[in-house]
Amino acid sequence: MEDQKGLLSSGLGRVMRNKRYIFWFWLMSLTLAGFGTAAFRKSAHSILDHSLLSEKLLHGFDLSVLIEMIARPEFGSTASMTMPALYFGILFFLATAIFLPGVFLGYSSTYRLPREDFFRACGRNLWRFIRIMIIAGIVMGIVAGILFGINGAIVKKAGESTNELLSFELQMTGLAVIFLVMTILRIWFDLAEADAVLNDQRAVRKSIAAGLRHTFRSLGRLLVSYVVATIVAAIILVAGLWVWLKVVSPQSIIGAFILSQIILFLLLIPRFWQRGIAVSYWQQRMLVPIVAMKPIEPAPPAPPLTPEPVPVVPAPVTGV
Repeated sequence: MEDQKGLLSSGLGRVMRNKRYIFWFWLMSLTLAGFGTAAFRKSAHSILDHSLLSEKLLHGFDLSVLIEMIARPEFGSTASMTMPALYFGILFFLATAIFLPGVFLGYSSTYRLPREDFFRACGRNLWRFIRIMIIAGIVMGIVAGILFGINGAIVKKAGESTNELLSFELQMTGLAVIFLVMTILRIWFDLAEADAVLNDQRAVRKSIAAGLRHTFRSLGRLLVSYVVATIVAAIILVAGLWVWLKVVSPQSIIGAFILSQIILFLLLIPRFWQRGIAVSYWQQRMLVPIVAMKPIEPAPPAPPLTPEPVPVVPAPVTGV
């Protein structure tokens, strides 16, 4: 239990010491979201600024009015609205791959990481991160597809039984299992990313193998840590929505915007907390200690050998 508490507190401490990373990622996501929704805002303004139907969206949310607005010819094609959002979503994915190596290095440092070192780590590990993310996407996509397919088949089979609640219970159980399995995969590739950056590992296959090995070696400890961070994120989301419904009036556009951004900013904390947990675990269990090499002292020279005196043999005495 103390190890578990140490891993959680150590990861959170790294996040709190580097709060600027959360701010810059929030600002980046807000900026890209603004560009991605610019086409939709422009088309919506051209219609709603001259229509009384805007009252039904200003003082509440009417789905039929929104569908009618989108269906009008002057609104434009749906592709012209969705494609910019898709492009900027991909751009956010690339920006995440660019800047996360610097975040890992900053979390592992005991001092404020200089900007030069941050961006040097970003450039050095960009291709490594892209490869890890591609492999992670393939693995997670295949596993998620298989698990959802199995869950759907089980729920469909359970629907044939006389127990009306059985299909719902099995569906919820299946979703919980899928969540745990996908969290395990997240842990695996988070450790691989941490190892690629902190160990300066060029061969990402070695980092992926090390991440998989340590994931199952400390599965309980890591899984509980990540689940705790996810529960905190769920609490933030539910509390934020409750405050939105109870405090913010439907007419307050500014209030809704400010509260939504506060919620999104706070939701970044558990996400970065999980990164901090991965860095803490890497330093505790995956860091190879460096053994200091001591110079070998030469043996003291042997004392010079003194020759032993040669015994004097007396000459034999001969008779006269």
